[in-house]
Amino acid sequence: MIVRERLRDTAVSLLTLLLTGGTLLCCALPLLLITLGLGGTVAFLTDSLPWLVSLSHFKVWMFIVSGAYLVFTGWVIYRPGRVCPADPELARLCARADRFNRSILWIAVVIFLSGFFVAYLLFPLRQLVGS
Repeated sequence: MIVRERLRDTAVSLLTLLLTGGTLLCCALPLLLITLGLGGTVAFLTDSLPWLVSLSHFKVWMFIVSGAYLVFTGWVIYRPGRVCPADPELARLCARADRFNRSILWIAVVIFLSGFFVAYLLFPLRQLVGS
C-alpha cells in the first residue's frame, strides 16, 4: 500500500515536471532565444520540430493547465495528514521519496515561473524600459 502511494506520488511529480517543461519548450524558449538575438536557432527549431508552432497557439491553455497541475501536485505533496510508516525501512524510503518529490516540484515551479516571465512579462518590461 505504501509503495503504491509512493509510486503514485513520484508519477505525479514527474508528470508535473513534464507539463512545465512543455510550457518552457513551446512558449518561453523561443521567445528567450529571439530576445537574445538567436532568431536563426528558433527558425531551425520550428523547421525541425513543426509541432512547436501548433503548440504555441495554445500557450494560454498550456500555462493554465500547467499552473493548475502545479497547484494540485503541491497539494498532493504537502497535504495535511501525510505520515510515513512506523517501520524504519519503510520510513526511510518514505522520507527519501518525499525529498525527491519536493525537489521535482520546486524545479517544476522554477521552470514554470521562468517560462511565465519570458512568455508574458519580458516583452512588456522591455517596452517599458525602452530597449
